[in-house]
Amino acid sequence: MIICPLCFLAGFVDSIAGGGGIISLPAFFAVGLPSHIAIGTNKIQSTIGTIVSASRYFIQGYVNIKLAIPCAILAIAGSAIGSNLVLIVEDWILKILLIVLLPIVAFFVLRNKGVEKKREEFSFVKTLVIACICAFFIGVYDGFYGPGTGTFLILLFTIVGHMTLENANGLAKATNLASNVGGAVVFLINGVPLIALAVTAGLFNSVGTLIGTKMFINKGVKVVKPIMIVVLILLFAKVLYDTFF
Repeated sequence: MIICPLCFLAGFVDSIAGGGGIISLPAFFAVGLPSHIAIGTNKIQSTIGTIVSASRYFIQGYVNIKLAIPCAILAIAGSAIGSNLVLIVEDWILKILLIVLLPIVAFFVLRNKGVEKKREEFSFVKTLVIACICAFFIGVYDGFYGPGTGTFLILLFTIVGHMTLENANGLAKATNLASNVGGAVVFLINGVPLIALAVTAGLFNSVGTLIGTKMFINKGVKVVKPIMIVVLILLFAKVLYDTFF
């Protein structure tokens, strides 16, 4: 009763601007699950919702397959590395880094109109290299911690990779799906997730994803920036709370 409605909301937010894990992961902690089980179960339910979201973006033509396949491969590799790290390493160092970086990212989005600004597109090769580098390192982050992954991908693909918001969002969903799969496999091999809970929560996430994807397709960039800013603020607040309380 606690987790499923929040996973529905997480799917809705994640399908538009990324960052659904900011909502769903605390829900698993709120019911008293140990950290590894909470992260692993959340990873499975998130993967289910991301499958639905990525499929919708693919059908609408927002996913560039030539970019998505290599990005997916590197995201899986990065996520597998991150997921193995989270099983053996404390995450306080990453949280400290996020405390420093998140206000800078939020300021950049507000000050420079981040994802909305039109930029001259790079050549395909340059775009591919940038996208693959971003996919790998954000994949490591996704496997290790997770919340905000989709938001970071969209920001990097648009600001660093000079992609349009629509194409960046589609590629972000495909890349995020791959990183989710990489992390989910590691957690499954280690017997971490609660499968029944993960599948049930994933179904609620999927419904939220369908509604959010439809809103993005209908309203486009107008709904992305406000939600993205809220996601960054919530993630910053969550990291502060997890680190100091």
